[in-house]
Amino acid sequence: MYLPAHFAEQRPEVLQGLVQAHPLGLLVTLSGDAAAGPQANPIPFFLDADPAGGPGILRAHVARANPVWREARTDMPSLVVFQGAQAYVSPGWYPSKAEHGKVVPTWNYMTVQARGPLRAVDDREWLRALVTRLTARHEATRAAPWAVTDAPAPFVETMLGAIVGIEIVLTELTGKWKVSQNRSAADRAGVRQGLAEQGHADAVALSSAPAGGAST
Repeated sequence: MYLPAHFAEQRPEVLQGLVQAHPLGLLVTLSGDAAAGPQANPIPFFLDADPAGGPGILRAHVARANPVWREARTDMPSLVVFQGAQAYVSPGWYPSKAEHGKVVPTWNYMTVQARGPLRAVDDREWLRALVTRLTARHEATRAAPWAVTDAPAPFVETMLGAIVGIEIVLTELTGKWKVSQNRSAADRAGVRQGLAEQGHADAVALSSAPAGGAST
């Protein structure tokens, strides 16, 4: 990823927060078949702390019919891309447009890339614990949360047999927060106002991003 220093986000809690808020990651892998090229699979992940002190451990599951768990190379890192808020930025929002007109459109966004070797986990109890945790997390805000135990036990066993776990112990967690840090204070204020006036969730989230951007 092209990452100018002024767009780099390095704070672990910020990077982990984006992954937790936007858990659907794009898993990019290579297989032993060079002709096949990169394979990309959107998968909802759970990010756990790494007891060894690393950036974290991503856990998920895929359909057993999905060849990624058998074919992904384990001698090199896989890549998972998490996309946060993103929105178009109009040059009309820059006060500098009226001063000299030397402005162009751009796109602001927040994204995290995670890398590490992929390991397949074909273990029913590991999978049961994972899907239970995933379900509890995403059902937590519902008035009547659904639980894995709500389904008939034989059905659950059949479903567990149809999936395989994915675990990636991360070696790298990299963030890019492109939130107009390269613009003047006046232009950044104009962008914040313009985004806020759009009203949609991504634009509002970007409008409240720290003006100074990322840590270095």
